[in-house]
Amino acid sequence: MRFQSVTFDLDGTLLDTIADLAEACRLMLDEIGAPQRTPAEVHSFVGKGMAVLVERCLTHDKPPTAEALQAAIESFKRHYTEVNGRFTLVYPGVLDGLKAWQASGAKMGVVTNKPGMFTEALLDRMGMSDFFDVIVSGDTTAHKKPHPEPILHACRLFGVRPDRNLHIGDSENDIHAAHAAGCPAFCVPYGYNEGKPVDSADCDALVSDLLAAYQQALTFKTS
Repeated sequence: MRFQSVTFDLDGTLLDTIADLAEACRLMLDEIGAPQRTPAEVHSFVGKGMAVLVERCLTHDKPPTAEALQAAIESFKRHYTEVNGRFTLVYPGVLDGLKAWQASGAKMGVVTNKPGMFTEALLDRMGMSDFFDVIVSGDTTAHKKPHPEPILHACRLFGVRPDRNLHIGDSENDIHAAHAAGCPAFCVPYGYNEGKPVDSADCDALVSDLLAAYQQALTFKTS
């Protein structure tokens, strides 16, 4: 296999976290007295990190003031700390896929826009931390996906050239970050992608789940 390492997005790829995020948003909006959002709206707001999620929740006719946004972010942090992992589900095929990658000897990492204070706690709660050699969260580097820096940072920690790393995600943010970093990008179709279907034309392979991603990677060749 050409790949020496593999990086995975977290929310929408490894774990279905939308129920936790929606509950934290509900509690936050209730606390600050703002109009509620539906779970479907929260689903479409996920993808570019916590601050953007909160800002989208607060934005109706106009965006919130900086002070209102900061107060809402602090409220969200408190509530999400309490519910993080409570309603989270592991997507089908994820554990089998992770076990296959682990058995292959490839280095494994998570590259997510979720803040570090939530990432490691969630992976621990779901019993998944031991799979990963590297965790790059939304505040590990100066930039978040779709910027390539988080994936490049993971590759540096692996000691692997970016073209020998495969990134697997669920969104345009993942595809753009991976390609800008020089990595092939596989996508799963079941995630969030800010409310839009992921376009198979944009990624190097659209795979049904993580085990299928591993099987596809065994014979993957760049064009």
